[in-house]
Formats: sequence, structure tokens, C-alpha cells
Amino acid sequence: MLSLRVPSTSFHFQRFHAGALERRWRLGRDCLRSFSYPRGTRSLGVKSAKQEMAPFTAAEEEALPEGLHPELMPKHVAVIMDGNGRWAKNKGLQPWDGHRAGVEALREIVELCGKWGIQVLTVFAFSTDNWIRPKIEIDFLLNLFERTLKSELETLAKNNVRISIIGDSSKLPKSLLKVINEVEEVTKNNTRLQLIVAVGYSGKYDVLQACRGIAQRVKDGEIEVEEIDERLIEQELETNCTEFPYPDLLIRTSGELRVSNFLLWQLAYTELFFAQELWPDFGRSGFIEALMSFQQRQRRFGGRKS
Repeated sequence: MLSLRVPSTSFHFQRFHAGALERRWRLGRDCLRSFSYPRGTRSLGVKSAKQEMAPFTAAEEEALPEGLHPELMPKHVAVIMDGNGRWAKNKGLQPWDGHRAGVEALREIVELCGKWGIQVLTVFAFSTDNWIRPKIEIDFLLNLFERTLKSELETLAKNNVRISIIGDSSKLPKSLLKVINEVEEVTKNNTRLQLIVAVGYSGKYDVLQACRGIAQRVKDGEIEVEEIDERLIEQELETNCTEFPYPDLLIRTSGELRVSNFLLWQLAYTELFFAQELWPDFGRSGFIEALMSFQQRQRRFGGRKS
């Protein structure tokens, strides 16, 4: 479903060989490298300076498609990228081909968010539900994520993108935690776009860890029970890393009509857009359609407009 997920049925661990490893390493390397290459020029070889994405300019920020209004653009967009595997199957391709196409779709959305003034983009990368997968697959995916973060840090920083990783880090390898800390530290002052990557995350986990944090503060005498309110819970949620913790718009592709344990508290008043297209086919036109739909809605937040 998500760009960093490899379906457990897509390869046989008993016959895991160098060729399969190389193909899957390429898939993982592409996941963040896709932020660096202009459309159609993404390379599977060594990255060159000429292939890097040029920094966003003020002129590009203002180049909204006809019909979109800058004052109505969402500040925070969340995406459930669904359908990579089905896209590949429909075309007679291997599952990792679908993930490659999904990575290209994600790269395009990241570019558009930066150009159109969207300030936060949150994407699922690895769910807490994925921990039930075979250990060899989990180890491979986490190693893949670590290597990709390392290779793309310089490019992400150059393009003024701030990276934040949310989720339960208790099961992550120490080497990956070190890379995550480095990436977040190096990009923490970047202001063009905040890309929040959810790893080992679920909405239920987020609420649970917030409750535990507040309970510990009560136990330590820092706060009284009567002081617990929505604001305090918001401060304890994983999305406290951003100025805009509540997505204005959630997009899910492939025709599925559910939020799949993603940002459950934060989605309370989020506008939902469900696209029929599989994620690799979503692209620019689908994103414009979602934003058009968002801008035509009246957001009352429980009130009534006169």
C-alpha cells in the first residue's frame, strides 16, 4: 500500500538471492532519491549534480493551476498512498515496479507541495501493523530506509525541505536512529516544506503514547488531572513536531474508503478525498482535482455559517 512496503508475497525468502536484493535495494534508494530528480530523468545509477532538483523559486510558488486560489490552499496535506501492487499486477509487472512508479508519483507531489505553498506533507512509510511481517523483510526495509536517508540528506537540505520522522522508535535499529537524528538536526531550520514520514506509526499508538506521557506528568506532580485538555493532548502527540499538526486535507487513492489507523486524533475535522486512481496514476491531475474539491468545501468545524 505504501511506498516503503514490500508485500510479503512478492518474493520468496528461501530463495532470496543477490539479484533480488539488488532490485529491492534500488527500490528503496529511489524512495527518497525521487525527491531529487526532475520528472523523467530519475536515474538508477550514481546521482550527478545535473540531475538534482533545482531549488524552488518565488515564481514557481505563485504558479498555481487555473481555478486554484492561493488563499484557500491547505497548509497540511496527508496522503495514504494505496495501489502500487495492484497497478503493477494490472500491467503484468513485478510488485517492485509498482513501488517504483509509486515513488515517482510521490516525488511529483512533493515538488508540487513545495511550488504551490503547501507547508506540510505527511506520508505513511511503515505502519506498526507491518511488524508482523517476516523479520528478514523488516530488516531489509529498515536498512533500505537508513541508506536512503544517508544518500539524500544533502539534496533534501539544499532544497530547503525539513524532514521529521514520527512513530514508535523503540524497535528501530540504533544505526537508523542515528541517521534519523542527523537528518532531523541538519534540516530542522528549513522552511520551504516540512515532509513528515511516519515510520512504525499508527493513530492508535499515537493516542496511547500521548496518554502515557500525560499520565507520567500527573504522577510526577507536573500537572493536575483537571488540567488535562485537548491542548495538552495535542502537545503529546507525535505531530507536535509541526506548527500545523492537523491535516486540512487527507487524500487516499485506489478507491478504498477508510483511514487505516492513520492520524486518528488529528483527522477529526480533516476534509477527506478518496480517489479511484491507483497511487502511481494519481499524479498532478489527481492532486489538482483533490485541491479543487477541498477549496469548494465549507469548513464549519461544528458551527453554522449565517
